Amino acid sequence: MSKITTELLLERAVPRSTRLRKIETLNLSKLQLKTGDLDPRLFSRLRHLQKLDLSDNLLDKFPSSLTLPDLRVLNCNNNKLEDVTALKQFPLLEELTYENNVYLTLNDDYKVMFLLQNLRLLNGKDITKLANHVRHVNSRKLTSKVTAHWEKFFRDQLPEKYTAEQVKSIKKKFLKSVQTNVVYGPSSLSEFTRWRVKMIAEEFLAYTLGLELNTDPDPEEKMDENEEESTESPKEAAEDMGQVTVTPSKRKRNHSKSGTRNKRSKSQANTKEEAVVNPRKSSHMQDDPAPDEPRPSNQPAKEATPEQGAEGTQNGEQFPKGQSNRRSSQLTGEQKSQEQDNGVVSLTPVKNSKGREDVSAEPLHFLQCHSKGNSREDFKTQLWSCVFEPLLDCGARKDPVVSSSRTVATCGGESVCLIDCETGTVLKKYKVATEEFFSVAWTTLTMVISNSRKKSHNILAAAGRRGIVKLIHVAADFCYGEIKAHKKPIATVCFSPTQETHLFTAAYDKRIALWDIGIPDSDYNFKASQLLVLEGGSVPLRIALVPTCPDQYLLAGCEGGCFAWNINLDKEQKSRPFDAVFQFPDEDGGMTTSHRVDGLAFLNDDVVVSKSSKPGCIYLWSWSRSFDGKGKGCQRTLSAVILAELEWSTTDLSYLTLSTCPAKDYVFCGDEKGSVWMYNLSNYTTAWSSPKGRCSDKRIPPTQILNWPELQANGEQLTEVLINNVVSDPTFTYLVVLTSVNITAIWKKS
Repeated sequence: MSKITTELLLERAVPRSTRLRKIETLNLSKLQLKTGDLDPRLFSRLRHLQKLDLSDNLLDKFPSSLTLPDLRVLNCNNNKLEDVTALKQFPLLEELTYENNVYLTLNDDYKVMFLLQNLRLLNGKDITKLANHVRHVNSRKLTSKVTAHWEKFFRDQLPEKYTAEQVKSIKKKFLKSVQTNVVYGPSSLSEFTRWRVKMIAEEFLAYTLGLELNTDPDPEEKMDENEEESTESPKEAAEDMGQVTVTPSKRKRNHSKSGTRNKRSKSQANTKEEAVVNPRKSSHMQDDPAPDEPRPSNQPAKEATPEQGAEGTQNGEQFPKGQSNRRSSQLTGEQKSQEQDNGVVSLTPVKNSKGREDVSAEPLHFLQCHSKGNSREDFKTQLWSCVFEPLLDCGARKDPVVSSSRTVATCGGESVCLIDCETGTVLKKYKVATEEFFSVAWTTLTMVISNSRKKSHNILAAAGRRGIVKLIHVAADFCYGEIKAHKKPIATVCFSPTQETHLFTAAYDKRIALWDIGIPDSDYNFKASQLLVLEGGSVPLRIALVPTCPDQYLLAGCEGGCFAWNINLDKEQKSRPFDAVFQFPDEDGGMTTSHRVDGLAFLNDDVVVSKSSKPGCIYLWSWSRSFDGKGKGCQRTLSAVILAELEWSTTDLSYLTLSTCPAKDYVFCGDEKGSVWMYNLSNYTTAWSSPKGRCSDKRIPPTQILNWPELQANGEQLTEVLINNVVSDPTFTYLVVLTSVNITAIWKKS
């Protein structure tokens, strides 16, 4: 039942009224109202309402048909609004405030200035002059650019006599091209500019070609509101060919070299999987991820209609049991033909002409399960993060031979996949249209099942470009909720090893947040809350909890250095600056705190492994000897006590991250040539563990380098493979390699 009734409206009127049509001022603040509580049928009776206060509620958007024809003043402070375009239904609005809505940005300010022609005050400031500039000068400039773009690139493509199909095709191409290429004003207003460019382009086409003007909400925005989520079996993924949409990517790189880099001699490394691979060149962007291309679902997806509570959302998306169309054995001619009919590309390893040293791992599978629209020609989707599923007592998906799970979660583009490393089977696939996933993390929650018994279940958190964390109960094939954690993209997430519901999210808003995700009940109701915000002044790229005190300190590798925070929840301060920033040697022989740290992990309880932007630089250093927990004051500058330096590639490309296998004293890091560098440091860790352990004077070479096999897809060799991430299971039985060309490579230790 709605919280808003006729009696409530009459009572909250100022002054109190006996008739709805007589109300001119209405105060509905601090009622915990959600969007669904604003009943258009009831509000349509408030025909003379001029002032409305909706502050301090839980509104995430406005219904599109509130019908308040005389509304002049609106207060929406302290809500959770994500979009302002629905405010155009109040054309007489003169004063508008929506401060402390964390998801609204400067772009939204410009949108309301354009949409509301009578608006004078926005968040208490007179915007008359600026609004006139936005409505007139800005519009003239953009209209001129849109017209010029049509004249230069598209006018001659349309024949004198054209069909409706030709018009539809050129309209689609023009709208996509003009939003990509027409640029005006500062980059901070790029979202507003694209929004206006699309609007102007549609008006231009309606006038030029006599098309009907589309008055529906922008499709891109509409997709954000009604987010498509789906899960599919690999067979469905291979058989369906969905539409393609373009969205931003995490990074761009400039490749200084190109050519064949695939050298691996295991000629029988058999592969074949669904298609998506062609290296994406990129160059680093400081703050936000750069554009890339997630995709929509390949099958009709349910629209998510979240019912939001506190900081969490329950939205229920079911995903079907997955079967795999992925096998790693050699295909016969008949099998190859059948696989290709299902949209699967056969990747054929080419025998290396050069000799090699004996290897300790051999390739099992090369999977392409994050394909964009399942296109066999897409070799661009970047894969970013993978993590092995923790074992449960029930032993589901447990390898009978080894004592660790062989199921790994991978993410990239719009999808998250669960893969059985031994068989190469993609067990499940979870997709969100308009998203690009950057990070995944596991936790094990003790949940109450239907008969009131408690049982442990693995929960997967996935996050990325949209700043939203998806919570997936894998065993139930169910995405049961989401947390709108940040306004900007989330770079990485991790769970506390001691507090099962505590999740850290590190984002491009230069903040790290600690959330309590709660434990869902038998109906998947849950409540998430924010416990802590860590301020760093720099974009966090990698985070790690200190193993000896995971509830006390967090370490982060950031765009601007390596920082440490005190995360003790006993302290009252909920928003905290960093405790310390660490100095490392620079290329000139001095010490510096200012460098990009894009790789960070603990090798054991004390030894930290970090990779900086200095070419070929991976340091091992002591946490206990570098950080004095008893030191007073915050934002201290401390020198990292270097134990050793690892020999690595001389590339200056960023975001090729590293990982560790503490149980085996191994460090792994990929490079720009498709190779995996492996370091067995068991001969060094004993010496480093003593209070004044001897440091290694010389750079430690890799124990082994796994070279990328020469793979062929559709008869062409895949080159320019970047290794974005390498992760082993806890016992180093399997090694999962994520690439820039949408290939997940799985190696098994011999």
